[in-house]
This record gives sequence, C-alpha cells and structure tokens, in this order.
Amino acid sequence: MTLLELEPRRVAVAVAAGVATLGAALFLSGLSAWLIIRAWQMPPVLDLTVAVVAVRALGISRGLFRYCERLATHDVALRGTTAARAGLYRRLAAGDPAASAGLRRGELLTRTGADVDALGDVVVRALVPIAVAIVLSVAAVVTLALISPPAAAILAIALLVAGVLAPWLSARAATRAEADGAEARARFAQDAVTVLDHAAELRVAGRLDATTARAYAENDALVAATDRAAAPAAFAEAATPLAIGASVLGSLLVGITAFASDPAMSPMSLGILVLLPLAAFEAAGTLPAAALTLTRARIAAGRVTDLLDRAARPVPHGTHPVGRGHLKATGLRSGWPNGRASAPLDVDLPPGARVAIVGASGSGKTSTIMTLAGLLPPVAGTVALDGVALADLDPAELRHHVGFFAEDAHVFETSVLENLRVARGDIDETAAATALASVGLADWVSGLPDGLHTILEGGARALSGGQRRRLLLARALLSPARVLLLDEPTEHLDADDGGHLQRLLLDRDAGLVASDRTVVVVTHQLPAGTAADRVVEVLEASEDVPGNNPLPAR
Repeated sequence: MTLLELEPRRVAVAVAAGVATLGAALFLSGLSAWLIIRAWQMPPVLDLTVAVVAVRALGISRGLFRYCERLATHDVALRGTTAARAGLYRRLAAGDPAASAGLRRGELLTRTGADVDALGDVVVRALVPIAVAIVLSVAAVVTLALISPPAAAILAIALLVAGVLAPWLSARAATRAEADGAEARARFAQDAVTVLDHAAELRVAGRLDATTARAYAENDALVAATDRAAAPAAFAEAATPLAIGASVLGSLLVGITAFASDPAMSPMSLGILVLLPLAAFEAAGTLPAAALTLTRARIAAGRVTDLLDRAARPVPHGTHPVGRGHLKATGLRSGWPNGRASAPLDVDLPPGARVAIVGASGSGKTSTIMTLAGLLPPVAGTVALDGVALADLDPAELRHHVGFFAEDAHVFETSVLENLRVARGDIDETAAATALASVGLADWVSGLPDGLHTILEGGARALSGGQRRRLLLARALLSPARVLLLDEPTEHLDADDGGHLQRLLLDRDAGLVASDRTVVVVTHQLPAGTAADRVVEVLEASEDVPGNNPLPAR
C-alpha cells in the first residue's frame, strides 16, 4: 500500500460510507422481518407507521450511501494509482537507465500498466470491502446474540466459512493461475503489441501470420492456466451460498425450538433470526473476490517493486557541469544486459559532427547510441564529454545536452503541438509548424481539422508509420539537445523520401539541423551521396554482456 500513498482519512471515509450502505441493508432486513410478522398480527395501522417510514428511509438511504461509497472508494483508488504510476515514472526517469533495458516491451507495458491497475483494484475490491465486512459481521453477530446466542454462534461459524475458507480457496486459485500464466501473459503482450504496431512490416516480411499464431498460442496457454485454477475457485464460489443456507436453516431450527419452549421468543424475534443472516452475508460474500484481488495485487506489487529496485540500483552520478560538447568514445563495447556485446569501436563526435552508424540487425547499433547518451553503461571502453567521463557529469545537464531519440518513442493521445512539446515545453505554434514543414508534414498538418491542435486519437494509431516517424523526427529537431542521437529516423518512409531526409540530416550545410549541433544517425540502409563526416560500422561480438538482470534481453 506504500506504493499507492493512500491517505488514511480518505480511506476511512470510504469505509464509513460502505458500512453505512450495508448497515442500512442490515437494519432494513431486521426491521422488514419485524414489520412483516407484526403486520400479520393485524395491529392498528398507527402502530406500524414508524416502521413503514423507517423501511422507506432505509431503502432510500441504502442507495444514497452506495453512491457515496462508490465515489469515495474510486476517488481513493484513482488517486492511489495516479500516485503509484507517477512515482514509478519518476523513479525510472531519475534512476538507473538500464533498469528497463533488458525487459521485453510487453513486460514493461505490463508492469507500468496492468500491474499498477491491479494495485488500484485493491482499494475498490479488497481493502474497503474487507473492512466493511468485518464491521458488519461483528454487528450482525452481536445483534443476533441479543436474541439467541446459539443462532449467533451458528452465524459466526458460517461467516468464518464464507469470510475465511472461501477467500483462502480463491487466493489459492489465483496464485496458481498467476504463477502459471504470468510468463504467457508477458509473451502474449509482447507479440500482440508487435502485431498491432508493425503489422504492415511483418506482412511484407512474411512473418505476420507466424507472429499472430504465436500470440494466439500464448493466449491459449494463459486461458489453460486460468482453467486449471478453476476448480478451487469453484469451491470458493460454492462456499458462500452453502454457508448462507446453513446459517438460515440453523437459525430457523434454533428459533423454532426456542419459540416452542421459551415464552420470551416472539414471532417478530423469530422472523429477525431467519432474515438477518441473509443481510449479514451481503458483506461477507465479497470476500472471496477480495482475496483474489489481494493475491493478484501481491504478485503485481512484486513485479512493480522489482522494477523500482532495479531503477534504484546505485548509479555513479557526478556533479561536473557539461561543457561545449565534444563527445568521444574509445574502445567502446556496448550491449543489453545479458545479451550480446558489440565489437570495440572508436567514435569521435566534435561539435557539429555528422556521423552515420550502420550495421546488421541485432549488431548493437541502438545499444551503442544509448551508451553514448549515458543510458546504458559501457561493457568495455570509455565514453567522455569534453574529456569528462559521462558518469562524472551532472545527469540532468547530460540529458539536456545529449538526446537519444528512440525509433519506437511514444506518441501521446493529445494534440500534435503537445506531442512536440514533449521535447521542449516552450515551443510555440510557429516553431512547431516550421519543424513539421522541415520534415515533410506541412500538407498533413494543413489537412487536419484543427491544425496543430488536432487530437491524435489513439496516439500512434492515428498516424501512418511514415507520419509517426516524421513527427518523432520533428520532436527531436525541436529539442534543446546539442547532440542528437537518432535511432532509425527514416524507417517506414519510402526509399526516396527516407534517403532525402538522411542526406539533410547528415549535411552540415543543408539547414535542417543547425551546423553547430552534432547529429548521429543510426540506419541499416545508408543512401548514396551523404555528406557524413564518418560512417561507423557496428559489428556484433560473440561474448555475452555481464550483468545481473535475470530477464531475457530484447
């Protein structure tokens, strides 16, 4: 619960609203039983007036309190998930850059998305319902004990079955399902995201059907794991109605016996003995689902905490200010944690340099420029800015001065202008329009219904592959970074347009990028006729990267 940063006062308000809701139901059940039996005795109508009005008031208040409980509970849950997700993003942004480097894309998406949502579900489906169930169960047992201690004992035992045994079975089923299905879920998320984002490229490469089939197979494995856990879950679902039936029958037998032998047992008391347990189980009936939610949240919290711990690993950060910007790597070998390392290479990037990095897929081009940006530690060799090792520089200044722009950078579901302001928050409409025009998006912007203020519904899904890549390139051009490290900036463009943009990027006199800014372009297909100062080829070596990341490398 520390991850959610819950405020005790707000949680108490939500619990109080829940207690008021089911408390109204509990008193409504008892009062209705009294009213039904008393009306059977045909007393004067005025004797029933107060009870009739109270029944109506309790019926109305139950719905009102339920509404208030939903508002309060979801307010706590949404605040908690917002705090957890913001804290996770802050830790990832400020912590060890390699924390998520070895995670599959689907795995990272699960940990920052579904796992955090699972933590928020704890408030709505576990924390508040458990607290309410405890209070209402005690109230029901005490109320029933005032009428018949034996009936109260039966109710207490039945509530323990429904509130302890059934949740334990649910938790056991959830643990089994999560243990068997977690890996399948991560693989499915990875392949599903790949198919959704790169369907066109996969179709051209002839791999779409195979990737889709693999995603279906992983989803089937997840379903099978869920089915294997269905048996204990079924017993958990059956425990509550069985406990209700046993409690009602037991109370009825106790009441009939007492009614026959104890003059103090009135017909109204007998009706309350029978109907009150039904309302008492309304709170306890949610506990199996609460146990299920708690189990899933515990597993999700473990994954989130693991990611936070990775980001919190000690990373050497200095305080040395960043100078003019001569970036140089000597004997540099880079690679993902527990992956393959690139062969040693030297890269000299004085201010204004134009360098292209080429290599086969998987050779380590992306990990090389991430190492140059200080996002991955070097496997071997050194990287220095103005003669100062990156680890000795102030990290905030380094991020401001050296910018890595990933090929799969996120496009947010907001306006075109706000997507560009991700790189620099003070960009005005004129600068944004100029940058978009420089990368070939002027006609596209002019055709949008609201121009730069048009909302990109669905984020990247609102764009073609080429439009998305041009938008990301415009974002990079608008950034304040003096060293631009661009990963496949022209991927998904046709050969002519992609080649033209690469020539502009690598030409110091073309005007697309200021001549005093350094540009490094990673590409697997360098067009002829570029004005690059140097072309660096990255070769993959056979040695594995040492590391302590147990997850498979990307």
